[in-house]
Amino acid sequence: MNKTKVYLAQTDTTVGFLSSDDKKLAQIKKRPSTQKMLQVVDSFKTLKTQTRIPKKFRKFIRNSKNSTFIYPNNCSYRVVEKNSLHHNFIKKFGILYSTSANITKNSFDKEYASQNCDVCIEDNLGYFESTPSNIYKINNNKIHKIR
Repeated sequence: MNKTKVYLAQTDTTVGFLSSDDKKLAQIKKRPSTQKMLQVVDSFKTLKTQTRIPKKFRKFIRNSKNSTFIYPNNCSYRVVEKNSLHHNFIKKFGILYSTSANITKNSFDKEYASQNCDVCIEDNLGYFESTPSNIYKINNNKIHKIR
């Protein structure tokens, strides 16, 4: 597996592009490369190498399902649940940038997504859009739900 390639895969929430190259993903999505992008991680151990979780919110974060958190360092992360099919893929890399497989502000188009990725990963369930993750912004004192 090559981290620099763009993968099209069914994530734990929706169909997504995944890569370690966030600039390549921004170009495919046709959005500014300066806009921050979500990173998915395989475990809380990996997350701890990337950011510090405020002690006040550790239990809330560990117990949250399909939730993305924007941490005080202004980077966003989602820990993929170990029992999801997507976890097996993420575990091979540890951490990857992730974004929905569409042009910004548009809905999923399988043909566009297939043309703009290096590798398509599809299982017997195929691709489907489901409920997006909740997004929370955290600072050292409070937590604010964005979506």
